[in-house]
Formats: sequence, C-alpha cells, structure tokens
Amino acid sequence: MPLPRMRICLSVALAAAGLLVSGCANPSVGSDRDDPTKPVTLKFWHGWSDPAEVKAINDSIARFEKLHPNIKVKPIGNVTDETMNQALRAGGDDAPDVVSSFTTNNVGQYCSSGMWADLDPFMKKTGVQKEKVFPKTFLDYTQYEGRQCALPLLADSFGLYYNKDAFKEAGIKRPPRTMSEFQRDAVKLTERHADGSYKRVGFMPNFRLYENSPDRFFAQWGPKYFDSKGKAVLAKDPHSKQFYETQLALIKAQGGYAALEKFRSRFGEEMSSQSAFMTQRVAMHLDGEWRNLMLKDDKAKFHWGTAPMPVPDDQADTYGRGYLTGTVAGIAHSSKHQNAAWEFVKFLTVDTDQVVHFANDIHNVPSTFAALKSPKLDADPAFRTFIDIAQNPHSTAMPPSNNGGQYVTTLQDFSYDVEAGKVPDLDKGLRKLDAQIDADNLQSEN
Repeated sequence: MPLPRMRICLSVALAAAGLLVSGCANPSVGSDRDDPTKPVTLKFWHGWSDPAEVKAINDSIARFEKLHPNIKVKPIGNVTDETMNQALRAGGDDAPDVVSSFTTNNVGQYCSSGMWADLDPFMKKTGVQKEKVFPKTFLDYTQYEGRQCALPLLADSFGLYYNKDAFKEAGIKRPPRTMSEFQRDAVKLTERHADGSYKRVGFMPNFRLYENSPDRFFAQWGPKYFDSKGKAVLAKDPHSKQFYETQLALIKAQGGYAALEKFRSRFGEEMSSQSAFMTQRVAMHLDGEWRNLMLKDDKAKFHWGTAPMPVPDDQADTYGRGYLTGTVAGIAHSSKHQNAAWEFVKFLTVDTDQVVHFANDIHNVPSTFAALKSPKLDADPAFRTFIDIAQNPHSTAMPPSNNGGQYVTTLQDFSYDVEAGKVPDLDKGLRKLDAQIDADNLQSEN
C-alpha cells in the first residue's frame, strides 16, 4: 500500500497490463495516510442505475476490498454530472473521493477547472505507463491540454446492426461498407403499406432518433473539429459538407424528411422492447455494443448481425472505424484520501482481470490493451465487432473542450436545421457554426 513521505519496496509483475514495476517506488502523491494499515472509507459516486449494472459495480468493489482490507468503498449510484459537480464545487466532508462520468465531453471542464485531480503524478509514482496500458483514443478523451485528470473505465463503440432476414428478402448478401452501398441498400430495404405509409425504412437517418446524434455518424468521415489553437475548423474541412450531403441524400432517397419524421414519431422508447430495430421498423440501425444483450434478453424475432458503419467511398480503406466514447473515472480534487482513492481508480481502470470481468458483466468494451486481447473476454461474434471497432486506428472520439459538451450541442442544433431544410447554403452555414462554437469557447474562458 502506498505510504506518504516514506519509500516502499514493491515487487509487482503487471506485464499483462503492460505497465510496471519492479523495485522501490514512492507512491506518495495525495494527502491521506501515514499508516498503511489505517482504515479509510472512500465515497464513490457513479451513474449506474440498472440493477444488473449496479450489481456489477458492487461486485467490483467487493473484489477491491478483498485485496485492500483497510479500504472500504461506499458507493452512491445514479448520480448525474450536474449533481457531482455541485458537490465538488462545495467541497466538504460530504463530497465524493472517487468520481465517474458517462460524459466524456465534460472531461475538458473537469481538467481545466481542477475539480478532478491530475492523475499523472499518481501513475508516475506507482509505475503505470499509460501509453502502454490504454489505447491512444481513450487517453485522448480522458485528458485536456496535457492534464490527465481521468482514466477510461470501459468504453462504448458504435456500429451497424442489421436485420439478416430483411437482407435476405431484399437479395443483399452483406452489410454495406461504403456510403453509396449504404444508400442503395437503405432504398432496397424500405417497405411501404398499400396506402403508401412506411412499414419499414432501410435506415432512419434523422438525427433525433436514439443514438443518431450527428457526432456519432460524422465519425465515419474522421472530421477535424479544432485547429492547434482550439479554433473551430469544420467549415474548412471538406468532410463536413460531404457528411451533410450524404445524410440529406439518405433522407431524400427514402421519402423525405417530413415523412420520415412522422414515421419516427411512432417508434417505441430506445431502451424498451418496442424500440425501432426490435420491432423491425428499421432494417439497419446505428447503436452501441450494449444493444446485443438487449436483443438477446428481449428475444428478437429475427436474425440479426453487426458490422462497422459504412465509410465515405473515397475513404474505403478506413472501413472498420467507428465512434468511440465511454465511462471515465477520477479523483476529486478535494478528497482527503487521494492515495487510497488512487488505489481504487487504478484497480478499476488498470487491473486486467477486473476490467475484463466488469466488461463481461455489463457488456461494454474493455478500455486497456491487455483486456481487449484477453482470452477471458466474451467471445460472442456480435460483441467482437465492437471490440474490433474500438481497436481500429481510424476510430475517433470527440475532442475535449473547456466548455464541456457545449460545442456538441451547437453541432446538434445546426444539424437539426440542416436535415429540416433550413440551411440552404451549407458552406455559409458551416462558417456560422464555427463562429458560434468559437464564441461559446471564448465565453467559457472569460
């Protein structure tokens, strides 16, 4: 156990996780314990609320406490980022020690504000070589301007779910790999009733559907949001216009925005057994790895498969890529038990067996190199699709910003106007979008 102001000899073989360390190290970084046997209780705030997920995190805590009998962890679940941030700003004995968030877009705020402690000193003094433990994309969305205030705690990757029965009926032999194939297949898979109303659409391109947020779909183009000085450059990136033109073409080819919106309004809730893909109202669907388990649990009445989302025709060599995000974990800046908190964060995020165990339990993508390659990882081919997407070098995550996810919200609002036909000049609209993003960032700095 790390001990402040004293050197401790460690002999730990963690080669499987690609990290460290053999010999003596001084892991003292925080402010908590002079006595390594001193009991301490950590407050851990997280966002999980589903009973199965809560059980999985509680089982993880039990495994940690068995390894560290003097450290107890008191979890509080279903905590929103807003509630957590209020507590961190207020500080005091009621504030958490260990924090987690589902919103990677907020990492820039956590790091720049100092509300989450810098983890680099902890990693340095306990021998964790982060570049050897975590894929680069995961490290990118857990740091801001060189400050590593969070670490990945499982990940989500997004791909294509497709109805194999509908594909067979339409004479389609494999999932589309390029955007031209995507549009062609979407049209073939669209079916209507005798009165002309939709029975099924090949793919619902409208951005308000479930996980269809524009940033997820846009990832297939590998866009550049900001330059080296943090200025928005979407208007200068030709991929931006191509992305919106492709989405508008998908809408037009399947009957137009108004008709598709009317059909979308009749879909069931995303996380219910009446969701659009489950009820076969869409034949292809953008979603995350968790949908696999839901389709099994809800006993889907059709055969289905998974694949990467298609890519632009002129980027066919990037096929296999996708959008990445995930849960992040860190240490509260106000914690009086930062060394103990680091032991817990390190266990959750670095320990290979723990990461694999947790990933299998809640059906999320592991977030370390070693866990992604572990033979203990769920071997379900449908799930493996998302493991491959997570490891694809072309896959991307949203870049951090000092105002959290505000620029993503601005992008969404602009995208809603584009698909509704309210942006007749895309070039002009993208320039205005950049200006708005820059204005929002400047306001946050001031």
